[in-house]
Amino acid sequence: MKTEKEKMLAGEYYDASDETLMTRWHFAKKLMKEFNHADSTDNRKLNNLLNMLLGSKGENLWISAPFFVDYGENIHIGNNCEINMNCVFLDCNKITIGDNCGFGPNVQIYAVSHPVDPVERLAGQRGGVFSTWKINSAPVTIGNNVWIGGGSVIMAGVTIGDNTTIGAGSVVTKSIPANCLAVGNPCKIVREL
Repeated sequence: MKTEKEKMLAGEYYDASDETLMTRWHFAKKLMKEFNHADSTDNRKLNNLLNMLLGSKGENLWISAPFFVDYGENIHIGNNCEINMNCVFLDCNKITIGDNCGFGPNVQIYAVSHPVDPVERLAGQRGGVFSTWKINSAPVTIGNNVWIGGGSVIMAGVTIGDNTTIGAGSVVTKSIPANCLAVGNPCKIVREL
């Protein structure tokens, strides 16, 4: 029988109030609090906190506080990346970011979703630590050399190809191929690069 975490990472419906998931969620909140209140010049402390928070990270990663995650451990970031302030990465599934990527402020990545039908969505409510809606997830993959403009939202299951730029304020609901500029709500390709 699968654990709730295994169901979550497989994209199946899962119980977010599961004790193991909640333990990691609370631990991630403690690490985020320390990170978000740390002196921005204390690189050693910031790096140590990110090592505990993230699933993996490459060299030369800069994340400006505040930074927000669900679990943190499902986030994998490559080399030479910069993530500006107020970014929210809901990593209920794997979020993979390649090398040389940049994120403007207020970028949100949602590797999680709920059914749009309220009857189906509310059918997932259960007791436990807290009552949750029916919930599932899908990975988000961002290639190398990608720039995500400020205020963009990237939805569950999306892949963004290498060398692509997503314009500020875009809502990315479907995958975007490599080597293009894409903007808007919903995000669409404007031109090839």
